[in-house]
Amino acid sequence: MKLAREGAAFGREDRGDAVVVRVKAAGQPVAPTVTLYPADAEWTCDCGGKVDPCAHAVAAAIALSQPAAQGQPAAQGQPAQGQPAAQGQPAAQGQPAAQGQPAARGGAAAMAAPAARLRYRLRRKGLVLALERMVVHASGAEEPLRISLASLAGRGVRAPAGAERPGPRLPELYPTHEDLAIDRLVGTKQHGYFPSDRQPELFAALAGVADVELDGAPIRVSSEAIGPRAAVRDQDDGVALVVERDPRVDEVIASGVVRCGGTLHLLRETDLTGPKLERLPLRRIFSRGDLGKLVTQVLPELTKRVPVTVQSQRLPRAGGASKPRILLELSQKDHTLSVVPSLVYGDPPEARIEGGRLVHLSGPVPVRDEAAERELLIRLRDELHLIPGRRVDFDGAEAIRFASRLEAWDARAFADARGELFGKAELVPRFVIDDRAFDVEFELSSGREDGAGEGAGAPPKRADAAAVIRAWQDGLPLVPLLGGGWAPLPAAWLERYGARVADLLAARRDDKEVPPAALPALAALCDEIEYPRPSGFDKLMPLLDGFASLPEAPLPADLTATLRPYQRRGVDWLSFLRDAGLGAVLADDMGLGKTLQTLCAMRGRTLVVCPRSVVHNWADEIRRFRPGLRFAVYHGARRALDPAADVTLTTYAVLRNDVDLLAAQAWDIVVLDEAQAIKNPDSQAARAAFALRAELRVALSGTPVENRLDELWSLLHFTNRGLLGGRSAFQERYGRPIAEGAAGVAAELRQKIRPFVLRRLKREVAPELPPRSEMVLYCELEEAERELYEAVRATTRKDVVERLAQGASVMAALEALLRLRQAACHPALIPGSGAGPAEAGAAPAGRAAPSSKVMRLLAALEECVADGHKALVFSQWTSLLDLVEPHLTEAGIPWSRLDGATRDRAGVVNAFQSPGGPPVMLISLKAGGTGLNLTAADHVFLLDPWWNPAVEDQAADRAHRIGQHRPVLVHRLVAKDTVEEGILALQERKRAIAGAALGEADRAVALTREDLLALLG
Repeated sequence: MKLAREGAAFGREDRGDAVVVRVKAAGQPVAPTVTLYPADAEWTCDCGGKVDPCAHAVAAAIALSQPAAQGQPAAQGQPAQGQPAAQGQPAAQGQPAAQGQPAARGGAAAMAAPAARLRYRLRRKGLVLALERMVVHASGAEEPLRISLASLAGRGVRAPAGAERPGPRLPELYPTHEDLAIDRLVGTKQHGYFPSDRQPELFAALAGVADVELDGAPIRVSSEAIGPRAAVRDQDDGVALVVERDPRVDEVIASGVVRCGGTLHLLRETDLTGPKLERLPLRRIFSRGDLGKLVTQVLPELTKRVPVTVQSQRLPRAGGASKPRILLELSQKDHTLSVVPSLVYGDPPEARIEGGRLVHLSGPVPVRDEAAERELLIRLRDELHLIPGRRVDFDGAEAIRFASRLEAWDARAFADARGELFGKAELVPRFVIDDRAFDVEFELSSGREDGAGEGAGAPPKRADAAAVIRAWQDGLPLVPLLGGGWAPLPAAWLERYGARVADLLAARRDDKEVPPAALPALAALCDEIEYPRPSGFDKLMPLLDGFASLPEAPLPADLTATLRPYQRRGVDWLSFLRDAGLGAVLADDMGLGKTLQTLCAMRGRTLVVCPRSVVHNWADEIRRFRPGLRFAVYHGARRALDPAADVTLTTYAVLRNDVDLLAAQAWDIVVLDEAQAIKNPDSQAARAAFALRAELRVALSGTPVENRLDELWSLLHFTNRGLLGGRSAFQERYGRPIAEGAAGVAAELRQKIRPFVLRRLKREVAPELPPRSEMVLYCELEEAERELYEAVRATTRKDVVERLAQGASVMAALEALLRLRQAACHPALIPGSGAGPAEAGAAPAGRAAPSSKVMRLLAALEECVADGHKALVFSQWTSLLDLVEPHLTEAGIPWSRLDGATRDRAGVVNAFQSPGGPPVMLISLKAGGTGLNLTAADHVFLLDPWWNPAVEDQAADRAHRIGQHRPVLVHRLVAKDTVEEGILALQERKRAIAGAALGEADRAVALTREDLLALLG
């Protein structure tokens, strides 16, 4: 009653069946809002009080019941009937006095009007909105609200001009809860600020405000967000899922804001539609095969975001009555028994469970039974140790144990439903040999056409021969049948014939014909099974009796050389292989005349591929020994093939670049000189060589095996493809067993390749050659050198250990030891060591400080030259040769040099070979290790031991070759107590690898990670 008498109720607003009244509350900045429902005698108030009805609701009801308050509400912005007049004017008759005046005598105060209220103006500024809050006075005058409402609590509003100086006070402004919520959202940015990052809260507050304008026109704001709608419609052979805008949207007002009639709404799902609806409509077509995915995956997720209307008649129905089951798919992958389990519904499967979600496959979409699914998954895990969707591979005996566990499972679990998965019948092997064509077939004994097993007339079930061999090689006792199911392997038969069958299958051509190189193996098999030998085999008999009966080949008419007996035998062997259509690896020791023997066997158009440094040697040898041959060098920027040339000389680099052109030519003979260039079968040079076509392929190499037996496989793959089978099979059959010391395997390999590899050592065929001796010159590191070496060793060991721990290859770890080897030779080779050009006082200006090894070399050379000898000095690093040069000059020892930068190689060689030439030649190991005849020297110095002894032997044999009449002494300079001592032992191990394939050794020790760590000590 007190509030009503004081005129606390104001701002009446009629809303149909409800009347909204504001009530001033003493001491509160917010005038609570009361909503009265006269017809229903109901009310609400936002004061938050615990008493119902609260004082505000009662005061509003009393004020509303007064006669003065029962007129029509005022128009927007004008005083309503029963409201006070403007400030300072007398009240109208029958109305209460202005704010602060006593109510009318004898009754409650009539409905009051606020002295001021807030109006919210929204303006469009491009794609954003600006918000202005205006104070609207009772007179209708407006002014911007430039300070926060919180600061107005309990003190009213001053005119703008009075914000900084005294002025008349305006009537009080009572904000609503919505006004204060907007004020908090606006914060310190009062005028023109629209907090777009908090649009949902702002729209929720504006929805409770009555006076809102958009660009000067009244508008309402709704807290309901408007979003797109989706529909599924039939289209062509599938359905279309269309996402389109809500039809209520009339206009996009700003980014994320739309107008629907006279109401503003926010946009939801803008990530799907875009802030301006520019992405709509969205359309996605689902074929019939994808309808299950649409029903089980797409629509359930989309329905959570937007309303979806299904207008299609093609969607599969839900509610299938099938039960879950485990499906086991079995196959042979990578030569092993592979099992992939899955949890499915239906038989055949209608749906599959993936990641906890149902994926529809066909038919009705089943209703999930998650309890039954969990039971099956537990059983699968406990009994078979499997998880759905995860492939598990079983090898050897484990495959049998797994098969026994499968017997307890429902037969529907197996993917193969045409019979027993693991049959008991045995495979019966049968050779198919027709002249030089070879094949082997494996049939089930229970599947024969005699009526046994599956019924009379039924075709026999078979297994692929290659699959049988792979399964046997991997120790797998089962093999898949071509018609479905599995069968046990014929173990006894494979133990007897498996290895030879594997070799023949790998060697045969696409037409199943065995190449000439594999005819001896096929003939041996035919002898064992009492089958006629293949045609053409008798012609190869001279190859199998130790070359004793090789026919003598006619020598070329233009030959100007007199052949030694072993060279004559080599020409006979090459000519025989040429006529038989076979390839040859001529692996004679260095200096025995491989080039001359090859020239004698040349007939027809020939391509010779060699290192660039050897091209001029071939040209000289042709001019000297076969002047009747016309040769052309195919090299240089303007190179072109000469079709009239008998011999075309080119390099490995050109072969790599022009492989398509050279492989398209029909050569009679292709010769690879220094054929270790293709020792890595994965290299570009090797792949290019494999692509060349020729009747005779010849590989010349004094070091056919340097590090691994794979290198021998690469040479024979070029000369006689298929002789040693595939690369991985060769490694399994020979490489790994020989490395592990398996008895008899190396001898078996030598027997297999003996007809096609000819290797003679100097000591065997050239006894007239003077002896070659080797000695080690040890040197002790000086104190400073030792300190540097130990520092590098500590760092290098850590680096190598880390590399090996991370799975780096052995060769990668060998490269990491480079710095350690350099530290053992000369400190100046180590970057940042401070041992480059000597400091003042330590050595003459412009000269590098000496090292212990260089001083040891210099002393030996001085003695050698003083006795009238000539010497070759080899190093892997040209930078080390740079360090040697000034010391030779200072000692007065004339020298020449040959490395990769040398242009006139022949001139340098001829000068050294002449009697008056310099007594010392410095040579880089890479540039001078092949294709040189330096018999003027009888001393060879190897400055830095190399991992591969074959490379060092090639370098030493530049002096120890035909034409040398003095004993040759090879000096290896080794720093004591360094990695170089370990390298000497490592060289012996590498020699054993080559000996296993080509010599008398029966064991090659593999290089292991432990060997590398041992080198670091």
